[in-house]
Amino acid sequence: MDELIRGLPKAELHIHIEGSLEPELMFALAERNGIRLRFGSVEDVRRAYAFNNLQSFLDIYYEGANVLREEQDFYDLTWAYLERVSVQNVRHTEIFFDPQTHTDRGVDLDTVVAGIDRALEDGRQRLNISAHLILCFLRHLSADAAMGTLEQALPHKDKIIGVGLDSSELGHPPEKFTEVFDRARAEGFLTVAHAGEEGPPEYIWQALDLFKVSRIDHGVGCTGDAVLVDRLVHEQVPLTVCPLSNVKLRVFDTMRDHNLKQLLDLGICATVNSDDPAYFGGYINENFAQAQQALDLDAAAIHRLAKNAFQASFLGPQEKQKLFDELDAYMAPYLRP
Repeated sequence: MDELIRGLPKAELHIHIEGSLEPELMFALAERNGIRLRFGSVEDVRRAYAFNNLQSFLDIYYEGANVLREEQDFYDLTWAYLERVSVQNVRHTEIFFDPQTHTDRGVDLDTVVAGIDRALEDGRQRLNISAHLILCFLRHLSADAAMGTLEQALPHKDKIIGVGLDSSELGHPPEKFTEVFDRARAEGFLTVAHAGEEGPPEYIWQALDLFKVSRIDHGVGCTGDAVLVDRLVHEQVPLTVCPLSNVKLRVFDTMRDHNLKQLLDLGICATVNSDDPAYFGGYINENFAQAQQALDLDAAAIHRLAKNAFQASFLGPQEKQKLFDELDAYMAPYLRP
């Protein structure tokens, strides 16, 4: 199974690029930009990656992002992620970024987008990884602030395919941002949203009904509502599940407690992703491998998870079919009776 997972063609649909900031690069960028970190070493940073919940992670996540200042910083961050996942056979990725994390520090949105987009283009040309960029609004901030960020993003519509909603979920229901997402859809953006990670199933309902999302990020809390599960199955709404993240943030106590296999068995279009891999102990292969081992997923389940991700992506029909064919050819020896 480890060999199968290593070579498996994959799409990653839930990756926060700021969450791929490894401690080594954090220190390198801090030095380049003359920023003093409160950590004395890379090891000190890694020891700090013990989280009790989502908020305890976000506190250090935002602190780490402070080293990102110049266009080259955002390029280096994105390129490091692409290089790492290229050897894990990621064929397509849809990357989240949090502009407010940077613009609130005085970094221009143009700087952020230019650095990320340049790396994504190099990834297409040099690593054969296709990519889309998704702008996320920080839900702990106001809807007015989100609308202002959307306005700033309009000149970059050629580089940003969609908008999402992330950050602290509890107490910040999707309905708070209904007007922002209405405007985003009117401007031609696709929509996704984090819901049902720490928040209740009601947040998933709101994302579906108010935002008209193409997929739900996380969504593991859906199993608390049987009617919602029926809808997700009937409409084949994808869930971008992040197993290591869910365990690290105590959504599930252990990987054996995770409901990924249950979601598949229910007929939900579940996918596997890494979320914030530098902080949660693994990129997409590690998420597949640890979930497979803990939940005893067979080759057919791994195949379904990978295929779901290609299907749930924002690629066009021809691009999807090409990846389906590549995946099916790869899996054929593993699926023979």
